Amino acid sequence: MDVKRLLLLIPLAVLTYLLVVQWNQDYGQVAPEPDAPTITAPAPGDAQAPDDDALAVPAAPRAEQEMTGDMPAEPAEPTSTRDLVAVVTDVLDVRIDPQGGDIVYAALPRHRMTLGSDRPYVLLSDSETRSYVARSGLQLDGHGGRIGFTAENTSYRLADGEGRLDVDLHGEVNGVDVIKRFSFERGSYAVEVSYYLANNTEAPVTARFIGQLARDNSPDPSAGVALGMSSYLGAAYSSPDERYQKVDFDDIQRGRFNNRDVQGGWVAIIQHYFVSAWAPPQNQQNLQYATTDSRNRNVAAFAGPVTTVAADGEARLGATLYVGPKVQDYLEQVAPHLRLTVDYGWLWFIANPLFWLLDQIHNLVGNWGWSIVFLTILVKLAMWPLSAKAYKSMARMRKLGPEMQRLKEQYGDDRQKMSQEMMKFYQKEKINPLGGCLPILVQMPVFIALYWMLLESVELRHAPFMFWIQDLSMKDPFFILPILMGVSMYVQQLLNPTPPDPMQAKIMKMLPIVFTFFFLWFPAGLVIYWVVNNIISIAQQYAITRKIENDPSVGKGLKTK
Repeated sequence: MDVKRLLLLIPLAVLTYLLVVQWNQDYGQVAPEPDAPTITAPAPGDAQAPDDDALAVPAAPRAEQEMTGDMPAEPAEPTSTRDLVAVVTDVLDVRIDPQGGDIVYAALPRHRMTLGSDRPYVLLSDSETRSYVARSGLQLDGHGGRIGFTAENTSYRLADGEGRLDVDLHGEVNGVDVIKRFSFERGSYAVEVSYYLANNTEAPVTARFIGQLARDNSPDPSAGVALGMSSYLGAAYSSPDERYQKVDFDDIQRGRFNNRDVQGGWVAIIQHYFVSAWAPPQNQQNLQYATTDSRNRNVAAFAGPVTTVAADGEARLGATLYVGPKVQDYLEQVAPHLRLTVDYGWLWFIANPLFWLLDQIHNLVGNWGWSIVFLTILVKLAMWPLSAKAYKSMARMRKLGPEMQRLKEQYGDDRQKMSQEMMKFYQKEKINPLGGCLPILVQMPVFIALYWMLLESVELRHAPFMFWIQDLSMKDPFFILPILMGVSMYVQQLLNPTPPDPMQAKIMKMLPIVFTFFFLWFPAGLVIYWVVNNIISIAQQYAITRKIENDPSVGKGLKTK
């Protein structure tokens, strides 16, 4: 009995441990909302002035040479010439600083900051509460700082019926005309950033595209409330040798990332539900590196190959910037393996097909909550034979409980003899004493994978189900679903055989209360899955139990004393 009790308690201990660990990891606080940008940039020297340092690029891999410091900065332009350029499309609302041409603000009109808010979600912002910008620059011969650009207008908007919007910034450096073009497309969070160079000098010049993502250590504004959900916040890199590598901000601050030359690849900064990423052309050799800037921000960056522009020649250098939600179809169109930023953890091989199936169901029913319900039914049908086998064993144990109690009373003082007789009894009646644990063991990885799938799926953010459930990614505000889950778990226990060990029986009675407590702060979508799963399990177990109890062959010939 000691071995049986141990084997029964191990799955419970493992599941409780995983839930507690996840609960602790998910503890967080809501970050303050960033302020909306002002159209005119602050004056030089102000605490919020844009960073005018030239983009730092390592001269060689870290293993060979230490990283060089920032190049000398150009004198700041007068405030009147530094009005931010506003660009609005159907999915993006950005501000571009003409001094260098960095995107210092990006809002996503189709995503709200909070449920019920009219404010769009702000991903990039350079404010008092948070600094997170997408920088891009040109390393050009004889020029040691940022290029000061001018634009024909300070405001651009993608008109109805138009599919593309090009925003050109014009500059000139030592006889080289430079056009920095931002190309926006309807319905796309990807922005093509290109430099068009016209060398009007009599000597060739060299140029190099640099893309950086700079972020401070402020909290993630898309993270959940206390005991809610959180996700990875940090940098990520991709290369042919390593498709997805996380590099947290602490490693960047400590200089632990080794610079590397790679074919193609991408660099990104990831947070809950949203990502920004630079994806250079995949057919060129790029230098990936990490550093900190003069404002101690974490910088994930790449530098393209050096390009020579002949005298009186022209050239184009560029890369794609993605600023938006972690939607796998969008990410895959930008660069190979960028969809891996939707991080499902170590059970990705289960979570990926689960999301694919969930998405296919959603295409049919149009509601993510009902999609979870139908997904649960399909998963339960796939596990039906396994569950049926376990429930049959449990039903037999339930019906033969009196005989098991008799054996316990008869051999209670001789535990070895009682164990031998009990094993004979199990073999004779075709009972698997561990059969009741099997459904939990099988469902544990599915449960954890589904948790991470729901955690990472931006599609469920602010997605309503019905009645009081208006956000499947957050906890039930009235805790009705967790209570229903606890009740359904209690009903399941009534159908199970009573454990012969009194202590084990007490522990099992406490399970519905413990699970209800944990589920109070779980995403509503996950609790919906568990409630529906329990209801189907109750129906299946009840039908099997009634059949076994009405079967006269079960327990036939048992001798009672």
